[in-house]
Amino acid sequence: MPREIITFQCSECKRKNYTNTKNKKLTTTRLEFSKYCSSCRKHHPHKEIK
Repeated sequence: MPREIITFQCSECKRKNYTNTKNKKLTTTRLEFSKYCSSCRKHHPHKEIK
């Protein structure tokens, strides 16, 4: 299957907060979104990790 589950990690506290699916064949770069971190209680960039 080309779609795989990916995990997002907060850039400040390094906690794994969010998951999503991604087509690895079409999107080869790592994703980065600004999302709310419940431990920091602020919006921070969340980067895709393995």
